[in-house]
Amino acid sequence: MSSPGLPEGASGRLHDVGRLVGRYLFRPAFRVRIHGLGRVPRTGPVLLIANHSSLLEPPVIFGMLPRRSVFLVKEELFTGVVGRFLRRIGQVPVRRGEPDRAPLLTTAKVLREGGLVGVFPEGSRGAGDVTNAERGAAWLVRSCGANGVVVLPVATRGTRRPAGGRRRFRPRVDVLVGEPFTVEVGKGKAGLEQATERLRGELAALVCALDEMRAAQPRTKQKAKL
Repeated sequence: MSSPGLPEGASGRLHDVGRLVGRYLFRPAFRVRIHGLGRVPRTGPVLLIANHSSLLEPPVIFGMLPRRSVFLVKEELFTGVVGRFLRRIGQVPVRRGEPDRAPLLTTAKVLREGGLVGVFPEGSRGAGDVTNAERGAAWLVRSCGANGVVVLPVATRGTRRPAGGRRRFRPRVDVLVGEPFTVEVGKGKAGLEQATERLRGELAALVCALDEMRAAQPRTKQKAKL
């Protein structure tokens, strides 16, 4: 039996505990600021797309969301106690760099049932500028047909350690939630590629907007918001 918004076998109660952990786990080490949280749709199928530059983005985003969410997480983390916990809170393992339809089918079912699914279209960690994207997100939108999936872009900056330098004490981490939008995905490979470029462009533009926001604000210590 599954809990609403989660894959089969996941525990809704444990999932909610996991969200609290994600919300407060990094407060001692980072000054986390959330911008635009009110833009997150509280109901209905939502595909969240986010940039990826460190291991911190998934738990930070997971913890700040005001509703249950299912993320595609790299398979290497699904070992031992951590792996069992991730499965029980409804997160889905995915093999990077290999064709793997099983996790896409699982998350497509969550979307069709009105849940929120989070993906990192870049596929692996990098600069987080979203200069490239894989086609899985567009495939998920198309798989849900006329169910009215809304795409929610989320940009994060400040989680990556500076190249060749040490991380500052309690660095500022900003999470910017963009405006939800819809996208039509045409047939065949061409349709997927066109929609993928639209998703990549929207997310990359949001990352640029967050960079400009951070550059315009003084780096003073402020109370973290979650």
